[in-house]
Amino acid sequence: MIRNSIFLIGLLISIVFVVSCQPEKKAVEKKASDTVIQRKLANYAEVKLSADLTSLSADQIKLFSHLIKAADAIDELYWLQAYGNKNALLESITDPDMKQYAKINYGPWDRLDGFKPFTEDFPPRPLGIGFFPADINQEEFFQLNNDDKYSPFTKIERDASGKLQVIPFSKAYQSQLQIAANHLKQAAAMAEKEDFKAYLEQRAADLVSDNFVESDKLWLNLTDNELDFIAGPIVNTEDNLIWTKYSYGAFILLRDNDCTKNVSKYAALMPFLQQNLPLTEKYKAETSSSEANLSIYNVLYNSGHCNAGNKLIGLNLPVGNNGSDVKRVYFKNVMQAKFDKILNPISELVIDEKQRKNVNFESFFLNTIFFELTGGIDMTSTINGNGDVKDALKEHHNVINELKNDVLRMYLLNQVHDMRQIEGIEMLDNYVTYMADVFRSIRFGVTDAQGVANMIRFYYFEEQEAFKYNPKTGTYKINDYKMKKATESLAKMVLEIQATGDYAAADKLIKDKGYIRNELLQDLYRIQRAKIPKDLIYDQGEKVIIAEK
Repeated sequence: MIRNSIFLIGLLISIVFVVSCQPEKKAVEKKASDTVIQRKLANYAEVKLSADLTSLSADQIKLFSHLIKAADAIDELYWLQAYGNKNALLESITDPDMKQYAKINYGPWDRLDGFKPFTEDFPPRPLGIGFFPADINQEEFFQLNNDDKYSPFTKIERDASGKLQVIPFSKAYQSQLQIAANHLKQAAAMAEKEDFKAYLEQRAADLVSDNFVESDKLWLNLTDNELDFIAGPIVNTEDNLIWTKYSYGAFILLRDNDCTKNVSKYAALMPFLQQNLPLTEKYKAETSSSEANLSIYNVLYNSGHCNAGNKLIGLNLPVGNNGSDVKRVYFKNVMQAKFDKILNPISELVIDEKQRKNVNFESFFLNTIFFELTGGIDMTSTINGNGDVKDALKEHHNVINELKNDVLRMYLLNQVHDMRQIEGIEMLDNYVTYMADVFRSIRFGVTDAQGVANMIRFYYFEEQEAFKYNPKTGTYKINDYKMKKATESLAKMVLEIQATGDYAAADKLIKDKGYIRNELLQDLYRIQRAKIPKDLIYDQGEKVIIAEK
């Protein structure tokens, strides 16, 4: 795989011990509190976000400066969505370590621990966070006679009399959005390519109108601009009241054209690969595959939701779009950092010594890309009259769909290896790296669909003897032949569950295997005791870019 020159410099998280001048009892309590927060801070490894910028002109560096200011305005907006008054919160926290942790989490709720308060000074996180009044309930929301309340780009507030009112984002966050728009207009004036200039101008207009259709279209057609910018609605997962409102974030990106070209060949193979799924023809007829629009980037700067807690290694944009109207973007330098700081150290603990050489970044990168590609292979209708797959599988649909993406990626990678379309790595590399990665993923628990899917495939592979555990060394050894067979049989099982809408089979699979058993917990404890971080925080900004330039 062709690489850009990427510089990711790991920095040690500085530990600050605060010496209290309070009475002895107070000092003891302070020390205990510091210990807890220091352990939480140690879950994040700090890395510098930078890349080879020698190809950028002086005007593009100035353009970058305006994009940072636009992203910072989005960051201020996101604080209001994720918590409320940022300054009031930070000023209320005197402990510097706790203040740092609040900045990482954009509030007093731990994103690596199910949003639990990390200090007793704060209540549980409201279901609607900054999108709704803290005291609202669903019944009161549904009684509100205003259809705009369902819009993903509105928030609900109380007026002076306590009555609920619907406020568009463009009005609620007018100050921050206008600042962002002004800087985008100034950046557009410096853009060297007309299509990127048109996109920035349109995005500036769309940010202050809550309508992103036109700028989304322009962005999807950008193909050869070096710098790229994403700002606006990113996800609707933080609204836990009605699961509708969108959180805002921003990315400044540097396109890796060589890598994009290299992985696009795999996307082109998807229609052929779909015809070789481990299914009979009657099942295959119900699957559809969307054309994959892939772009590989290096992240130069991020803010808002994109910078909160667990760092994204890729996403599909624009939000709310399906099929060919989506660009799948992946962040290579973030993947590299997670591999170097987290996955590789984990492999040194849990992978058989003789197979550790099979854990490599190239395999991790391809495993991730193929996970997203299999997301484009969809089965919407059952073949036996059970209606839509989503309706038939009910609450289990998301888990089964994640499991499908997870296991099918390895099945398809096997096919591509057999076609000799992958150079420099072996299928065993993909398998062993895949095995090591499950430990990186399940450290976040089984609170979401992906976590449950991880456990199902882990225990299924264990039953099929795709790997063996050595209790003396605490390591796992992969049997590539049995792994191939297990991957094929599990892929077939999951696809048939979707095709038939077999709720009972999905329910049994999840109940039997969708949790962390005690034996595996011991491995997770070992990883934690080794002080291997769970995720990243970034040293980023203009100072880093100018220094590299």
